[in-house]
Amino acid sequence: MSQKSVLITGAAGFIGSHLCERFVDDGYFVIGIDNFITGNPDNLADLMRHGSFEFRRADACVVTEDEIGTKCDIVMHMAGIASPVDYVAFPIETLKVGSTATFNMLDLANKWGSKFVLASTSEVYGNPLVHPQVESYFGNVNPIGPRSMYDESKRFSEALTTSYKNKFGLDTKIIRIFNTYGPRMRPNDGRVVPNFIVQALNNTPLTVYGTGLQTRSLCYVSDLVNGIVQISNSDFRGVVNLGNPNEMTVIQIATAIRDLVGSSSEIVFMPASPDDPERRNPDISIAHTHFNWLPKIALEDGLKFTIEYFANLATNKQDS
Repeated sequence: MSQKSVLITGAAGFIGSHLCERFVDDGYFVIGIDNFITGNPDNLADLMRHGSFEFRRADACVVTEDEIGTKCDIVMHMAGIASPVDYVAFPIETLKVGSTATFNMLDLANKWGSKFVLASTSEVYGNPLVHPQVESYFGNVNPIGPRSMYDESKRFSEALTTSYKNKFGLDTKIIRIFNTYGPRMRPNDGRVVPNFIVQALNNTPLTVYGTGLQTRSLCYVSDLVNGIVQISNSDFRGVVNLGNPNEMTVIQIATAIRDLVGSSSEIVFMPASPDDPERRNPDISIAHTHFNWLPKIALEDGLKFTIEYFANLATNKQDS
């Protein structure tokens, strides 16, 4: 196959589906894998008609080389159960996708001589004591807490990826993804942006857990995808943060969404979630220095795009 190819796990997910589209647009042949535990087939509807995209409904933990059908130049392990709602419901599956599936994808990449790209997370920093968070920071993670199944699955997958790089010389890139938002997030995702948008559109109270002074750094999905593609195509080997360094409180996010929707929703406070990170703020010096990468989409614009997506979802649901 003269066309470059990429294998993407978690292809029907929020970020994974955007990545599939981008690589197809860039001229790659894309093979997507998803078992639909949290992925949405609708996210791939347009791609399914494209000659440079093929989909395998399969579990990344056990999918075989024969099922995939061809070796790929890049193996991207994007699969993961990232929503608090989901990883509480699927704790074992969350741990398996970070361990068994990572083993499986690394073995394929090593056999094929492919680049390996791991989607990690800012959650490896836990409830950080260092601000902003730099890639060299070890983190402050509770290994038996209510978020541990997700945090530790990603920490293990990073250690495993690093071991394959050190032992076999595998070309690996670990991308620590900070708070990302945009179209194709699910209404019941459990994270602040979809929660607040759905509540604002319905004029129901916006639920803030804890004081609301905890911070998040919101990066629009197209900016994130640009960064991932640049890193995937590069010779860079190592760990890199991707996120928006513009830190905001949860109350500020709630207020911005309510104002853009034009909602009459009040903001109500609920008990804090255990181990909820107090601050999220990425240091993106490596991404900027090596790739000249910076987020470009203004928060107001990104939120408008996302609000429109959720409003259309609600309209289509009513019409069906």
